[in-house]
Amino acid sequence: MNAAALLTDGSVVTVRELGPGDVPALLALHRGLPVEDRYLRFFSTSPHQLEEFVERMVSPDAPRHVVLGAFREDRLLGAASYVVVRRTDFAEVALVVSHTEQAHGVGTLLLEHLASLARGRGVRRFTAEVLTINGRMLRVFTDMGLVTSIVPDGEVVYVELVLEPGDRYLDAVGERESVADVASLNHVLRPASIAVVGAGRSAASVGHAVLRNLVKGCYTGDLYAVNPHAKSVAGVDCYGSVSELPEAPELAVLCVPAKAVPAVAEECGRRGVRALVVISSGVDAEALLDAVRGHGMRLVGPNCLGVSTSSSDVRMNATFAGERDHAGAVGLVTQSGGVAIGVQEELRRLGLGLSNLVSTGDKLDISSNDLLMWWEHDQDTRIIALYLESFGNPRKFARIARRVAASKPVLAIRAATSEAGQRAAASHTASTATPSVTRDALFRQAGVIAVDSVPELTDAVMALSWQPLPSGRSVAVLSNAGGLGVLAADACVHNGLILAALGEETREALARLVPATASVHNPVDTTAVVDEETFARCLDVVGADPAVDAVITVTVPTALGDPTGGVHGVDGKPVLAVRTGQTERLAGDVPCYAEPARAAAALARLVDRTEWLSRPTEFARLNRIDLDAAKAVVAGEEGWLAPDDVVALLTAFGLPVLGGTLTTTEEHAVAAQQAYDTPVALKAVADDLLHKSKGGGVELNVTDASGVAAAFNAFRQRFGDRLRGVFVQPMASGGRELLVGVVTDEKFGPLVVTGLGGVDTDLLDDRAAALAPLSTADADDLMHGFRTAGHVLAQTDEQAVRDVLLRVAELAGALPEVQELDINPLVLTDEGCVVVDARVRVAPAEPADPFLRRLRTS
Repeated sequence: MNAAALLTDGSVVTVRELGPGDVPALLALHRGLPVEDRYLRFFSTSPHQLEEFVERMVSPDAPRHVVLGAFREDRLLGAASYVVVRRTDFAEVALVVSHTEQAHGVGTLLLEHLASLARGRGVRRFTAEVLTINGRMLRVFTDMGLVTSIVPDGEVVYVELVLEPGDRYLDAVGERESVADVASLNHVLRPASIAVVGAGRSAASVGHAVLRNLVKGCYTGDLYAVNPHAKSVAGVDCYGSVSELPEAPELAVLCVPAKAVPAVAEECGRRGVRALVVISSGVDAEALLDAVRGHGMRLVGPNCLGVSTSSSDVRMNATFAGERDHAGAVGLVTQSGGVAIGVQEELRRLGLGLSNLVSTGDKLDISSNDLLMWWEHDQDTRIIALYLESFGNPRKFARIARRVAASKPVLAIRAATSEAGQRAAASHTASTATPSVTRDALFRQAGVIAVDSVPELTDAVMALSWQPLPSGRSVAVLSNAGGLGVLAADACVHNGLILAALGEETREALARLVPATASVHNPVDTTAVVDEETFARCLDVVGADPAVDAVITVTVPTALGDPTGGVHGVDGKPVLAVRTGQTERLAGDVPCYAEPARAAAALARLVDRTEWLSRPTEFARLNRIDLDAAKAVVAGEEGWLAPDDVVALLTAFGLPVLGGTLTTTEEHAVAAQQAYDTPVALKAVADDLLHKSKGGGVELNVTDASGVAAAFNAFRQRFGDRLRGVFVQPMASGGRELLVGVVTDEKFGPLVVTGLGGVDTDLLDDRAAALAPLSTADADDLMHGFRTAGHVLAQTDEQAVRDVLLRVAELAGALPEVQELDINPLVLTDEGCVVVDARVRVAPAEPADPFLRRLRTS
């Protein structure tokens, strides 16, 4: 393995497995330890035969011994090793870190990578012996989040770590990653000095525009320009090259021709630059990334608009956008420069602005995951907005976004996701798993508010910026134009909101304020004759009704006046205004929309956030799971599993499987039916027969030997040499039928799907999807997420269905070999549910660790 990663101070190191060629570096590391550190590592101040010890660590003749090292350029900062002992799944671990590098997270980072590597090679537990006085090393182990036992024994403490990455471990890794990421992004978003490389004299050049924006924005740090053909640009002194600058700038913005970028990046690295923003497009990505990683720099771009920070102590606008950014509280990251400019312009028009703008372009390094962690801790940012055309690590994104969204709203503009490249899917489940379905499931579960355009984004930002969240979905519409009020009411229903039933006291109070021709039922029509003072009093009355969670006002000017001036906020409840053709900010921080549909859609997103924040977050602890038995079923297999293997696999995860007998002869099938002593179903097992009912591979309610023999022979004639056997099952009792399935995406991981099962599966195409792992709330959303769920689940034990969904998700997460799984049907009864038929396709899979701390290296 060879990975770049961040330490807690934001510096970049390379972690890789060591070999015989690293003996000199290992020896230098150990010999450089002070006496105290040497004693703590070896329980002795002068370890004997150090050379022999080190050579043995990395010897190719010691395959059970694995050593990882952390390097900054060519210097070895620390090493972590394990050696397999006793059993193949049990290893003894050791760690050594240069004294000068301790307290920067080198040891913890090495142990994370060592644990990940060991898990992939079948090791399940680490054990270590630590001197009682070695408090620093004990903290390293306990901070990992994996410790299961610490046993003191005199001067020694025995530590044992189980390597299963549960939530405690992933939370600890996420916290360390966040600290390191924020430290590294300081060089990008809060640099003390900037050099614009390629600052052209022509006002039409990109480099000139970037430099001019920094000057006009009154950047607070030291500013330099690099142009060998000019003495100054935009009033800034120029230097011939990065090497000639009087100091190493913290951030360099590269606006040079694409072919020159890798060489300039290399020069920046040698000069000590900590981060790059590469505006240029068409760059050799591999060469650029080699330079960046080789010198431990962070990178935005290439092919980007630039970056900006609006806070008064930075005032950095290192973009070539046309206008100066308006300071605000929205953090924006986007792959598209055009989207960045569009969002920035719309927010400025509304009196809102950006705390940071990061245009990631080709995002070779810094991505939305990095920025989410930055904004989680940034006090200047209250709302986060994303435009993503692709995901580098969607599973990590989901975990980070879920954590960040708990404290700050996260919005995303859905980019078009083509389904043209979707692979042909053999199962019902896989046919559902389009890229857009997977992406939307990720957003929904992570609490990301998804929108489809820049106006929808700014509509939601207005509401989130200026109004409180509603406590529920109940809405009152108050209007001086009856028709527009009806349109607003329709828009509310269309967006899943509920029109409040106004109380009798509310209606009586309204009746005393408005003309007799007015309607005091929701939607309330005050008529066109009311003035703004009366309208304001009506708003107070409606807003005070306990049945109302939010209010939408709709006003139009008439010859008798304009009641818009009477629109104001209501304590504890959001008020959204509509004034046809006008989107603005009214007095009292009330957002005003150009049409009722936009206001209703924005309010619906506030409601969705309220409901997401109130969801339970726990993950169920499931019993009756035999992981070893399940792994034995899929080990070495490829393709669709035999029916008896499917039964064994599902049973190992505690799923309620009907079961059956796989038979290969007519006599065997007859014997199976007689043993069950009940009507049976016979299902052909044949090559390329996946959808058995459609393919004529099912006979139901067979009650005697002659019927079994007839069905068996019919299968033999129908499928010929393709027939591999006949699966004999007792008939299941009747009930509603569900489909439950899994399809695994290489990047997104397992997607769990449910919906109508049996013969209705393809007829109605009514399904819901969620990404594993599933919380109990995710499982409930999945269970109720398809259109006909209420009908299908009526008089059903929902706890039994939820348990199946959670167990299927657990199976998918624990066994990456499972590429597709179809349970169809899952028969529901008033007493529970049973898996009647299922198919599972497996393929060899390398264990993935999407949460391992590492930066992109190629």
